[in-house]
Amino acid sequence: MSISMAIKADIPALNILINNAYRGEGAKKGWTTEADLLDGVRTSEQSLAELINKEGATILVSKDENNIITGCVYLQKEPGTCYLGMLTVSPLLQAAGIGRQLLHAAEKYARRENINNISMTVISVRQELIDWYERNDYTKTGETKPFPTDPAFGIPKQPLEFVVMRKNI
Repeated sequence: MSISMAIKADIPALNILINNAYRGEGAKKGWTTEADLLDGVRTSEQSLAELINKEGATILVSKDENNIITGCVYLQKEPGTCYLGMLTVSPLLQAAGIGRQLLHAAEKYARRENINNISMTVISVRQELIDWYERNDYTKTGETKPFPTDPAFGIPKQPLEFVVMRKNI
């Protein structure tokens, strides 16, 4: 497996990967699905293009030996931190260590950029995901944030909020 920065040519494959991993029936094959919590799509090609072009942002992608994208993670430099989001692994490949490798690559990227901590938001009812991040030394800060009301991010099936997690690196 190799990890590199996403390029515009990766956008169609990333869009399929992310939406398959987070929403719909295909997502239910993995343990990180949001399909029971949200309807709609997780992202779009237009949204991904905006993220790739955004100042201070990058998307890291993992690719297998056939150059197929197997996972990704979004990183955004912010004052005093690097925000980590959209950590995604193909539902059929989850629990194979790809997510952990992407998480470590994100931390390495932040250190190279002279950033000493990573922050993220996780849907508060996703306890199995919160537990996984805690096993990787991320801690809940006690801060919460409202879930977006923009349907482009998804349509909640129940009231949702985010917990903020952080790791000093």
